[in-house]
Amino acid sequence: MKTPEIQADVYGMRVRARQNAAQGAVTSRYSAHLTTVLKRLNDALATELVGVLRYRRHHFTARGVFSPAVAAEFLVHSNEGLAHADHLAARMVQLGGEPDFSPDNLVRRSQAEYVEGATLAEMITENLVAERIAIDSHRDFIQYIGDQDPGTRRLLESILAAEEAHAGALAALLKDGCAPGA
Repeated sequence: MKTPEIQADVYGMRVRARQNAAQGAVTSRYSAHLTTVLKRLNDALATELVGVLRYRRHHFTARGVFSPAVAAEFLVHSNEGLAHADHLAARMVQLGGEPDFSPDNLVRRSQAEYVEGATLAEMITENLVAERIAIDSHRDFIQYIGDQDPGTRRLLESILAAEEAHAGALAALLKDGCAPGA
């Protein structure tokens, strides 16, 4: 049998769950500043989408003796970036926001730049710089959220881990000489 304290808490949860039910995942105990979280999620979405486009371009335009392997790596990163963008957009919708996919706004909101790069080394470097920017941006966002929004924090932590892996792979390509000014 349940104790009276637990029963009262269950009753309170049931009452709170019915209040403002149309707000979906954002309950009365959501403690993050929702407007800021949604803005930062949209900025992260823009950063991912600009990265997807940059990686895609590099995948198709990579030239040189090492280009098949590097181009394949670019495609993997592009596809993973698209999955990250999808997860970020889904999280915004869960929180009652709207993801901004407008091409006019992407470059303006993205933390990373869209730089084409003329050589394989430049392409790898530009993608590595963008990954490093995303890593710092996600770390800052995770720190900002703290324990106020565990769902968004966990999503960002998983994306952060992937960005760190991407940065490591790109740095290894440069270090191993897979793009000697090619």
